[in-house]
Parts: sequence; C-alpha cells; structure tokens
Amino acid sequence: MKYFMKKWGFLCLALLLTIGLLAGCGTTNEGKEAENGNDIKSSEVKEETDVQFPVTFTDDAGREVTIEKEPETIVSIQASNTEIAFALGLGDKIVGVSDYDNYPPEALEIQKVGGQDINGELVLSLMPDIALVTDYHFKTHPDLLKQFEEAGIKCIVVGSATSFADVYKTIEMLGNATGTKDKATEIVADMQDRLAAIQKKAQESISEKKRVWVEVSPEPDIFTTGKNTFMHEMLESINATNVAEDQDGWVKLTEEEMVKLNPDVVITTYGYYVENPSEQVLNRDGWKEVPAVKNNQVFDVDNDTVTRPGPRLIEGVETLAELIYPEVFNK
Repeated sequence: MKYFMKKWGFLCLALLLTIGLLAGCGTTNEGKEAENGNDIKSSEVKEETDVQFPVTFTDDAGREVTIEKEPETIVSIQASNTEIAFALGLGDKIVGVSDYDNYPPEALEIQKVGGQDINGELVLSLMPDIALVTDYHFKTHPDLLKQFEEAGIKCIVVGSATSFADVYKTIEMLGNATGTKDKATEIVADMQDRLAAIQKKAQESISEKKRVWVEVSPEPDIFTTGKNTFMHEMLESINATNVAEDQDGWVKLTEEEMVKLNPDVVITTYGYYVENPSEQVLNRDGWKEVPAVKNNQVFDVDNDTVTRPGPRLIEGVETLAELIYPEVFNK
C-alpha cells in the first residue's frame, strides 16, 4: 500500500509538471504570435503613414525644394499643371487655378487666381501648402514668390515643355512633390506605351508619308509650328512630314510661302474661337490647287490636346493619326 501511494504520488507530480510545461509552451507561443502580429501591424502602419516625406528635389528653376509633409492644399497657376494634378488624383486638394484653366470641367468651379499676372493677395488668403508656378512667374514675379515662401507656401517652378520627354519629367516631379509618385509613374508609362504603339504601327503600315501643314492661328496672321514643338514631334511619331520642319518653334509665314509647301493635309487648332475654320481654309483664294484643299483634307483639332503639356497630349497624337491616316488608324 505504501509503495502504491508513493508510486501514485510520483505519477501525479509528473502529470502536473507536464501540464505546467504544456501551458508554459502555449503561453510562450501565443506571446510570440501576438508579438509577431504586433510587428506585422506596426510594419503595415508604418508603410501606410510613412509616405515619402519629407522629399527634396530640384525644380525647373534649378532650386532645391523640400516638402516637409504631404500637401493638403494646392494652387496651380498654369492650365497644364492643373490637368496633371487632376490626373494624379489631387483634384480635391486644388483651391486655386489660373484664369485659363478649362479642363477637367471641375477646374471651372475652382477659385481663379490670375494668369501671367498672379493675384498675390488672393493666393495668400487661400494659404495653400504649395503653389505650382511657371518659369515665367519665377522670372517676372520674384518678389511675390518670395512673399509666398515667407508666408509658408512652397513654390514649385515648372518650366516650359517642348517635348514628350519634358512632360514626363514634369509629371514625375509633381508626383514626387505631392506623394503621388506611383500614380505619376503609371500615367507616364501609359503615355509611353500608347505612343510606342502608334509609332510601331506607323512604321509598319505607312510607306508614303503625307505632307502636313499646321495652322495655330488664322488669317491674317497665320502661324505654324516648326521644330521643337509638340505638333512637330506628333507628326514625326505618326510618320508624317511637317512641311514647316525647317522652321523653329512657332513662326509666321505668308500665304504665298504656305501654298508653295503644297501640303496633303491641313490641320487647324483654333476652332475653339473661330467658327468653321476648315471652311475658311477650303475657300481661300489661291489655294484651290493645293492637294489638301482639292481633296478636302482640312481638319480642326482640339488645341489643348496638341499644345498643352499634360497627359492629354497622347490623345492629340491619336487624333492626328486617325485624321491624317484614317486607312491605317481609323479601323
């Protein structure tokens, strides 16, 4: 009996120790799981809140700009920058735009703060976190921009763009400055892919280039676009010839000079303020033998999509491709 009791006591003790060890292990594992869980959650929170601020970059005036925290309010004093900001998903943060902003439609409802001449008092009353200004403003309104900076408004100078590469750079800079870097990369990639697809199709399908005359203003002062303009780059992209390719920038030519260029297609970009621009070109004296007029190949396009340095430029290329080479691109 004594032996039995001794043996039974030993078994109970062993059982209790085993249960204790198991409980201890369970607590340890749960603690580790909870600890690991907390680590994961902390990491996730850090990833969500630790966006990319402060960020430092060089703007188009060559200045080093540091944005300490994600901007909550923005003033954009250039139509192209406003379009980029909306494309980046920042529309609800824009509290002021230029007098000429017309796209997207929501921009028409936002407070106007001037154009080349900024309404400084109004901008200061809005007190945005950042102001998107141009190189023109930087050169002509240095004191006002300094006043903005002293009031706590970070000014970002966006230079004049003359190529798609310039536009890509601007989109990426503004994405970096506003915490929308991924969206900026997405927009640029989409533009590049669509442009590459057009270029590939044009190279493969077009053997005879059409000669194109571009009019950016009507009679009597008719201007066209030469090299270093979006229209020139667009025409090259679709394998067309800009008949004014020996000119540089925006130039004025006489009607005699234009007729001698003998274009196959005429593109006008001023239909937003001139009624029936195509009809005006088709009815010009001395143009009857020009191939574009003879074959009724005169078209007006949305000026903003072919001259405004923003995301819609790719739409301009696609429109030109369909108008100039409908047999290739309008299928």
